[in-house]
Amino acid sequence: MVKIKNSNMAMRSVNVNVLKGNEILAKDILTASGIILMSEGTVIKKEYISKLIELGITNVFIKDELAMGIKVDELTEMKIKEQCQETVKETIEKYFFSDNSELEKLKVVADEIIFDILNEPEVMFNISGVRKKNEVAYSHSVNVCALSVLIALKLKLSQDKVRDIAVGSLLHDIGFNYLNFDVHNETYESIYKDEIKVKEMKKHVIYGYTSVEKETWLSAVAKDIILSHHERIDGSGYPFHLVGNKIKIGSKIVGVCDEFDHLVYGLHGEKMKVYKAIDYIISQSGVKFDYEIVKIFNESVAAYPTGSTVITSDKDIAIVLRQNTKCPTRPVIRLIMDRTGRYYDKWIELDLTKELTLFIEDTKDI
Repeated sequence: MVKIKNSNMAMRSVNVNVLKGNEILAKDILTASGIILMSEGTVIKKEYISKLIELGITNVFIKDELAMGIKVDELTEMKIKEQCQETVKETIEKYFFSDNSELEKLKVVADEIIFDILNEPEVMFNISGVRKKNEVAYSHSVNVCALSVLIALKLKLSQDKVRDIAVGSLLHDIGFNYLNFDVHNETYESIYKDEIKVKEMKKHVIYGYTSVEKETWLSAVAKDIILSHHERIDGSGYPFHLVGNKIKIGSKIVGVCDEFDHLVYGLHGEKMKVYKAIDYIISQSGVKFDYEIVKIFNESVAAYPTGSTVITSDKDIAIVLRQNTKCPTRPVIRLIMDRTGRYYDKWIELDLTKELTLFIEDTKDI
């Protein structure tokens, strides 16, 4: 493989389907077992693209001029996932197979996530939308934890409550390990067309709670999150159809974050664009989800993640360079292409909090 080293260009995520060949890989591509399939700096040849698609890899990070100025370190999800995901995976799997005290190590992971977010008080949750199939379960738990912690901190909950929510959210789906089928290897259609599988899947909250019920180190708040994160304030949730304030605040927070991550990644349904997933959560404010929690959620999540390509109301194509933490729907963008598909000779940087007549209409892959 041809490799280019020591490039100072920034990186952006692109869909594998829009690769044309000759792009420079910005991050290693790993197999399910952690072996490097393609390393950073590799020049992606046309014949590699079909192999990536065959392996189920949907997005890769590339280095190119369009990415210049993008602050990839703003992607909260990537930063925390790289630090914590493997520990969460190993800890839960060891607990499941040997029933030992490994699980308590998740307190350390929870503390690391809280520390990361506390160190950046103005942080906005910046979801990448990129996840490999073998990462589904544990990336989901780490994502839900990070966003739940961010919301809990903004709600000014006590330090102990924030930590309990962090641990509970890391464990919220532990019950999936006890189902009689592997939910992550099933499609949405194969589950929801089978009434028996639907009933079994909904039992994951009971299985999960039962598996940790006697863990004395685990707080009541964390255990309740495992049991009740699918409850909804209108009584439409499960397992007990609790309503309103019968659902504890930790479970309400994790319920919102869990639903959002499911929508963005299409875990048990059709995958949504980030801004559309946010719109859905907002539409259920005061219906399925607590109004105050949704309000903080909406203030905390980047509708158009850093590095994504967007279409403006003037039909220009632009790249999101960085976020405005006080205004999640109006980031700083760089215009790169006009409505006719012609690249600008000189890129134009615009702060949408100052360009009040311009807004983002949609996202796209280029």
